[in-house]
Amino acid sequence: MTQATPAKVTKLNRVERNAWTKQKIFDAATKIVGKYGYAEASVARITEAAGVAQGTFYNHFENRQELLDQLLPKIGLDMVRFIHARTGTASEARQEIERFSAFFDFIREVPEFLRILNEAEFFAPTGYQKHFDNISNAYVRILQRARAAGATNTFSDEEFEAIVQVLMGARGYLSRRYSYSEQGVTAVPDYVITAYQKLVTHGLFNSNVGKKR
Repeated sequence: MTQATPAKVTKLNRVERNAWTKQKIFDAATKIVGKYGYAEASVARITEAAGVAQGTFYNHFENRQELLDQLLPKIGLDMVRFIHARTGTASEARQEIERFSAFFDFIREVPEFLRILNEAEFFAPTGYQKHFDNISNAYVRILQRARAAGATNTFSDEEFEAIVQVLMGARGYLSRRYSYSEQGVTAVPDYVITAYQKLVTHGLFNSNVGKKR
């Protein structure tokens, strides 16, 4: 979200100002949790980073846990919008490669994502489950549309659910292996993208191998 200047903030109405303030708190929480982890992300640290009073924090969240439970789903939906904006109208297979590549662009813009995701299961389980439900449900709908267009094999909805978990897992493990390091978050090598492309478009095994002629 683009930060408004002080002059612009004074022109916001009450609803807009509240939304702007809440976004500042989310942005600050992203930085603080990403740097210190959930356990050390105190309301004092978050509000100091956001430049708001602690009393203002409680105008938007009942308590610290409510913010933490909302944080990952909020970032996840931002990620979905980010990826959608970078997905064209080419073939469904090509769109999947674009989504895959855009994910790595997103974590370079939000390098805190991996730590927030990894720790959420223990410190914000409600938000963790909501995030995975949001992402997996949206992904299944994408595959269902591809199936309706005749662009995929006739997988069932249950099989799509399993495939989505595989694809989501691939992003997580590949980002750990190729993007995150002590120097920060870097772009993945081209061969990671081409390997994924070949896997998605051609499959891992040749079904003709071993068949009698």
